[in-house]
Amino acid sequence: MNRINRRRFLAGGVTLPFIPSLLSQSSDTSGVLRGQFYKTLKIGMIKEGGNLKEKFSIAKEAGFDGVELSAPGYDVGEAIQAVSETGLVVDGTVCADHWNVRHSDPDPAVRKRALETLLRALEDTHAVGGHTVLLVVGHGKDGSEKEVWDRSVENISQAIPLAARLGVSIAVENVWNEFCYDAKGGSQQSGEKFAAYIDAFDSPWVGMQFDIGNHWKFGEMGDWIRLLGKRIIKLDVKGFSRKEDKWTRIGEGDIDFADVTLALHEIGFAGWCAAEVAGGDLAELRKVASEMDRVFGLV
Repeated sequence: MNRINRRRFLAGGVTLPFIPSLLSQSSDTSGVLRGQFYKTLKIGMIKEGGNLKEKFSIAKEAGFDGVELSAPGYDVGEAIQAVSETGLVVDGTVCADHWNVRHSDPDPAVRKRALETLLRALEDTHAVGGHTVLLVVGHGKDGSEKEVWDRSVENISQAIPLAARLGVSIAVENVWNEFCYDAKGGSQQSGEKFAAYIDAFDSPWVGMQFDIGNHWKFGEMGDWIRLLGKRIIKLDVKGFSRKEDKWTRIGEGDIDFADVTLALHEIGFAGWCAAEVAGGDLAELRKVASEMDRVFGLV
């Protein structure tokens, strides 16, 4: 049965027999993710603290359960010590320079460098106890969709044996890179190409770090989550306003977080969600953590 999300119901076009069950499902999503949803943030969001230990302490005090580092690019020993002394875990990392040194680049030498960076990121992430490396796989400007698809799949696949041996997943992020969606299209697009792209790797060690805010401009996020299902191994979150065509604070703008939360519950999501916003001092990070609690019904 095709699912009908809350936003489409409110827009009309749903026959009366569906109304009672739909309302019972989506009228209250508070608490459905509680106990299986963990908040993390990007290290660059922590604007105070002179070293990793101080930054980790600030993030923990603000209400976060973990932090994502950029890998490679940090001192592994310092990170391990910071984890030990603060109790805040490094749940994952963001692969360094993946926007500039791309797996889809027409130049084989550039693709080789991209692979070397990913391999190092997997090693450094494992060393500090992380379980995911977020990856932007390429860019549509590097060729046709097929060329970007084939080059990136072939290149990234060479890292899967190491990912499997270390137990660190490669988490593909949906970003504004003109790949697997129409950058000039409207807001009724589907996530089917992203699903097919992940499936092309045919590996449990490649999934999606699905960014809820990034593609709200192009499609219904609850529907995308339901379609992607277990391919989603982690989340990113930010706010976005279609009406004003700009990023917003988490919970502002017009993302249907009630339907997003319901969809995550339906696919059985349990895991980490990373804030990806401007960040700031302790007071600002507390606000961000509180916004995440509110939109996902954690309090």
